[in-house]
Amino acid sequence: MTTRDRLVLIGITFLAVLGAAWILVVAPEREQASKLGAEVSAAQGQLSSAEGQLAGARAAQSQYAAAYASLVSLGKAVPSGQEVPSLIYQLSQATNQRKVEFSSIAAGGGSGSSASSSSTAASAAGFTPMPFTFVFNGSFFDLEHLFHQLDGFAAVTSSGGLRVSGRLLTIQSVKLSPLGVAGATKSSSLLSGTITATAYELPSAQGLAGASSAASPAGSATSTSTATSSSSPTPAAIARVNP
Repeated sequence: MTTRDRLVLIGITFLAVLGAAWILVVAPEREQASKLGAEVSAAQGQLSSAEGQLAGARAAQSQYAAAYASLVSLGKAVPSGQEVPSLIYQLSQATNQRKVEFSSIAAGGGSGSSASSSSTAASAAGFTPMPFTFVFNGSFFDLEHLFHQLDGFAAVTSSGGLRVSGRLLTIQSVKLSPLGVAGATKSSSLLSGTITATAYELPSAQGLAGASSAASPAGSATSTSTATSSSSPTPAAIARVNP
């Protein structure tokens, strides 16, 4: 065998060894590396998704207290029961602040197109209308301030938020007439204001809180309500507040 043949044989052997090494070692390692790269990419995608969910959960947790406080306020404006005693209490507080006499409250009233449209809107929202007729006694300006306060128990702010300080009331009509008080020298300056208005209740099956616990979350704003049980009986046709 000549030297040239030996060199050719050595070259062929070397190439065969390289091919075998590629097939047995390099190619499997590259395939394994490719699989690992795909797994790493999938894991990175899952990590990014989990981080996004965690950020959303933390944001929701930070807003939970404010959302719960808003829920309590909405429950105060439209309770899941009649809550007539709490309504009377709120009206009494308002009249005391305005130095107006809360004369009587009567169930019913609120007839006419305005009342009908209010009831239709309330039914569409799932609310049950509760019409009332209120009678207040006082001066013209005191009554005007009181009516404005009652109309603003639940109102939308300029920023689009909801401000709740009492029951949601829609006023259908206001009637003022002179108040005749026997033996009173200032009877001509006093007026009797009769309001037909509608309060609303949310059926218990559609309560704002649903099946959630009534306990407020830690750190949330607490709200004290003077409302009594929703099983309170419907008031008599006319209830005299101040005889």
